[in-house]
Amino acid sequence: MKTLDTIALTLLIIGGINWLLVGLFQYDLVASIFGGQGSGAARIIYAIVGISALYCIKFFGSTAVDNNRATR
Repeated sequence: MKTLDTIALTLLIIGGINWLLVGLFQYDLVASIFGGQGSGAARIIYAIVGISALYCIKFFGSTAVDNNRATR
């Protein structure tokens, strides 16, 4: 499970950096690498990053547990 967590977090960070580039410079790195936003490869990458984001929602539960342990 730790490997899947690491992969998901890595993909989420890559997606976040891509959004940072879009927000600051209007440059979509994924689209430029894979041939435009509408290309099949870019859409697959966007979907994988989105699935990783959904998967990482589970980390909120573990964060709450860690915070409860720290306050005791």
